[in-house]
Amino acid sequence: MLAEAGTSIPEVPAWRPPSYWPFVAPALFVVSAVIVFPWAFTIWMSLHEWKIGAPPTFVGLANYLRLPRDTRFVESVWNTLLYTGLSVLLPVGLGTLAAVVFNTHFPLRGLIRGLFILPMMATPVAIALVWTMMFHPQLGVLNYLLSLVGISPQLWVFHPATVIPSLVLVETWQWTPLVMLIVLGGLAAIPAEPYESAQIDGATHWQVFRYISAPMIAPFIFIAAMIRMIDAVKSFDIIFAITQGGPGTASETINLYLYSVAFVYYDVGYASAIVVVFFALIVALAGSLVLIRQRTHWNEAGGAG
Repeated sequence: MLAEAGTSIPEVPAWRPPSYWPFVAPALFVVSAVIVFPWAFTIWMSLHEWKIGAPPTFVGLANYLRLPRDTRFVESVWNTLLYTGLSVLLPVGLGTLAAVVFNTHFPLRGLIRGLFILPMMATPVAIALVWTMMFHPQLGVLNYLLSLVGISPQLWVFHPATVIPSLVLVETWQWTPLVMLIVLGGLAAIPAEPYESAQIDGATHWQVFRYISAPMIAPFIFIAAMIRMIDAVKSFDIIFAITQGGPGTASETINLYLYSVAFVYYDVGYASAIVVVFFALIVALAGSLVLIRQRTHWNEAGGAG
């Protein structure tokens, strides 16, 4: 009928490959070689019983089924979650408080702020060396400071009950400045009009922070928490340099246990299964934060709505 009406049907052009493929192909090759292949090979190794010096033997999911029965692995998971939770809550809380303080004007603010961010510039080995000496039960400066206020000496990293809180103290000292810088950037972006209106209405400092500052810097606090979570869950250098997972296995996180399985016991197949589960744990934690972010509505000014 269209032909009878004099209307022609347009021809569908033949499919041709995109002209940009020559430019995209090298990047896809590099990504596959650097990311996809190592992960595929890791998953392949996790399905084999493979120790250094012996040929690999296919065992299917046996390495994964072994994980829940491995009490040392289960303990390392709980140590990782405890260490991560404390290493997120304390730096984010103290960093937000420091950002509010440094957002005000007082003498020598620039100098003090510069000194405050110095810890995150130090190398992990240097930090571990200094804090190991400070944690010493007899010669450490921390127990000396406690004695000045009448508190009995502590064993710090030399006792299973206090080793993870002590390591979190180091983590908090090092990374609170990073959270402070992120939140301080959010405070600097808040316009002055809401504060002027609050001052005219006679609002207290707490009311100003609760109803103006806190809602508007909520996205920045969330970003700081996500960065700290991803960094803390895979922390290795500070813990290994100070305690090597001790005393016993009291501070052994998944990363440290993975290191022992792979490079002390040379059980490559089982270590690969731990890597896959560890990666799944990181994705789950990051995904939970992203889900919280998506379900939290922030308006254009940055505050939670």
